[in-house]
Amino acid sequence: MTTTLRPAEPLQKHSDGTRSRRFAVCVNSRPVGELRLGTSPNLGDSAARVLDVQIAEPDRRRGRGTVALLAAEEVARDWGCVLMETVVPVAATAALRLFATLGYTERNRGMEKRLGAAPPALPPDRHARPMTAAEFDAWQEAESERYARTWIDRGIPEAAARAKARDDHARLLPRGLGTDGMLFSVLEHEGGRVGTLWVALEEARAYVFDVETDPAHRGRGHGRALMLVAERQAIEAGRPVLGLNVFAGNTPAERLYASLGYETVTHSLSKPLL
Repeated sequence: MTTTLRPAEPLQKHSDGTRSRRFAVCVNSRPVGELRLGTSPNLGDSAARVLDVQIAEPDRRRGRGTVALLAAEEVARDWGCVLMETVVPVAATAALRLFATLGYTERNRGMEKRLGAAPPALPPDRHARPMTAAEFDAWQEAESERYARTWIDRGIPEAAARAKARDDHARLLPRGLGTDGMLFSVLEHEGGRVGTLWVALEEARAYVFDVETDPAHRGRGHGRALMLVAERQAIEAGRPVLGLNVFAGNTPAERLYASLGYETVTHSLSKPLL
């Protein structure tokens, strides 16, 4: 029996510039499931994202999902994509195994922590203050370069990575330092700057977009202090959950977040199209 993908709708073009299309997963023309494929909201037309794949219960564990995902790779190649990606909830263990079998690897993970009612205290020798306009300009230039470099190091074409950094900053920070719901902080120790923090106040949670200890001051607990600042800001703003992203292989950050009580909620996976 032959498993194929058949278009279930015309190609959809969305306001954010992405495209998507639903496909029926068929076995000898008999529909057994559905797959939805789109271009990446983060990396544009260079990457395709598996948005959803569902196989009907009677046809599971027969390789239907595997063949459907391999067929989706051919569609992505026709779209001009060089990378596949998907986001899988941590509880979807069967899906994680399937994508791993097909050669997907973890690129980054989403983590969250449910916060208590009382803001945590900072170490007595550390102090957080708002970032100044001059500091913001220098920070934004450095952060944009660092952000783009992170994606380049993970196999994203340089042009796409730099476009992502530019577009993400324009979308998230339309008014720069004065953008509503964005908090930019500087951590000081013994009167000198040791790190920076960018926290977004989303509708149901707060989110750490960037936390950075200055290179000369690493290994002294300032990263932990910055994360405590983020918790304080979230609690004071009435957000019960604090989220963040950590790239695979960033062992110091992974250990820090685990020690602070963060738990993985999603895995972002990717696979180069050769």
